[in-house]
Amino acid sequence: MKFCPQCAGPITHHIPPGDDKLRYCCIPCDKVYYQNPNNVVGTLPVWQDQVLLCRRAIEPRKGYWTLPAGFLENGETTLEGAIRETHEEAGAALQLPSDSLYALFNLPVINQVYVFFRADLASLDFDPGEESLEVKLFREHEVPWDNIAFAVVRKTLELYFEDRRKQHYPVRMFDVRYSPERKADIQLISQG
Repeated sequence: MKFCPQCAGPITHHIPPGDDKLRYCCIPCDKVYYQNPNNVVGTLPVWQDQVLLCRRAIEPRKGYWTLPAGFLENGETTLEGAIRETHEEAGAALQLPSDSLYALFNLPVINQVYVFFRADLASLDFDPGEESLEVKLFREHEVPWDNIAFAVVRKTLELYFEDRRKQHYPVRMFDVRYSPERKADIQLISQG
């Protein structure tokens, strides 16, 4: 950011009075521009004993499998965004249980928060959207575990199959940190 969208004045990068973080600031109009984490919302769509995965057509991790998810848009609830992303990426319609909230992952190193909802597919009518090369149903033993795009998706799938065996789906929150070797360390913070 170089110029203020409000007054077109030059933007500086400094710690404003009363704050403790570097911010983009406009000196002429005294406007502070906060940069906050992005929310990524998605679903874990299920048909009987299978989960619906999308093979990514875009970077990052093009060609790898993931759950349908993407960035929350302004004016959407997290659930509305997750449903929209599922329709955009997998062309799938959903039925949501009243206890659909399933997992939340905090990724402070990349300034993102992931929220996943459990959902039932309304039908077997689904097709890849522009961001997916293909969409496919997988039983647990068929999941391409070595080709899952993101650590949070792998963890969500592992939890789901474990919870499915127990027929108990608690809501969990995790913090995700990365080692210098880029290995994800996923720590359970809360379970309800």
